[in-house]
Amino acid sequence: MKGKLFIGLAILLMTSCASRRDFLYFQNMEMGESYPIAERHETVLHCDDRLSIKVSSKNPELAIPFNASSASVRVNSNGNMNVEGSGKTNDRGYLVGPDGMIDFPILGKLHVEGLSALQVADLIKKKIIEGNYIKEPLVDVELLNFKYTVLGAVGSNGVYTADDGRVTLVEAIAKAGDLSSKAKIDKVAVIREKDGKRQVFMHDLRSRDIFDSPCYYLQQNDIVYVEPKYRKKDTEDRSVQYVGLTASLTTAVTTLLMLLLK
Repeated sequence: MKGKLFIGLAILLMTSCASRRDFLYFQNMEMGESYPIAERHETVLHCDDRLSIKVSSKNPELAIPFNASSASVRVNSNGNMNVEGSGKTNDRGYLVGPDGMIDFPILGKLHVEGLSALQVADLIKKKIIEGNYIKEPLVDVELLNFKYTVLGAVGSNGVYTADDGRVTLVEAIAKAGDLSSKAKIDKVAVIREKDGKRQVFMHDLRSRDIFDSPCYYLQQNDIVYVEPKYRKKDTEDRSVQYVGLTASLTTAVTTLLMLLLK
């Protein structure tokens, strides 16, 4: 009888462990092992991105023309710049147009699509120096409208933002309330716009391969979709599943009781 009891308990434990293991992240990562980390990620700019660009200098007056949104700048005969108008700072930022360009004070049209924020800062700094406007300018560029969408079997569907323009797929799921109990952990898709087309990248959160995915770091307007174990058809389908689960549990408990009574 003890042998039968042990077998029954083992079956129940194995069933329980199997179901729990399905919800473990990064199952093939081992304690104490080292795994390579990719180079630092830099978000690439696209059309419709909005940038905050601030220029500063040891002489603050020299930087005013590059930060003013409603001022006119004139260069006198001595080569000095005179600022006329309010000189109000451009708080709305600079919109990347369909041609990948921004219209920046003094420097005019600049092509920034495909560059990172750091590369745009270097570009502006170089042009300011080459134009003999400021010898040692400081340029800070930030992305203002980084957003992504999380849908499917997560805690909270919605559109999210990242202030620093950097968010990983794991962080995005965590911010959305983690996976729900009905999520397919091996069916996490990222839908990305690239070169005028949409591509779908599928991920399995049980595997460490997610760290090598091109979508581990999300891009602007990415859509994260976590596939549910069952689709939203009607309540009858769910009732059938619940009845089946209850019947299975009842059968297991009955079998265990019979083993105990023999």
